Amino acid sequence: QVQLVESGGGLVQPGGSLRLSCAASGSIFEVYTMGWYRQAPGSQRELVAAITGGGSTNYGDSVKGRFTISRDNANKRLYLQMNNLKPEDTAVYYCNRHPPFRIGTADYWGQGTQVTVSS
Repeated sequence: QVQLVESGGGLVQPGGSLRLSCAASGSIFEVYTMGWYRQAPGSQRELVAAITGGGSTNYGDSVKGRFTISRDNANKRLYLQMNNLKPEDTAVYYCNRHPPFRIGTADYWGQGTQVTVSS
């Protein structure tokens, strides 16, 4: 059974940086396209960055040039380097497969990690 544990969030000033990490277990990690999603209060969860098993990346327009997604298949880790953070980046960040893992009829999500960008 899949398990995803996100970490690395926190409070940072505008223009600052954070690096998020995700530890995955219980699945064949290296074959999946993985992504970082975020959900701000009152908003739907959105995909901000994705990376294939072979390392090809794709980014949402709002984070392009500021965020970098990477992965370590041997250790089943996913990362998101976030630079030049803006207040509108404030959200709970989640890692998941793209599309998300499912358990039964529902999408599976970890607990996420809170990122707050504020002065």
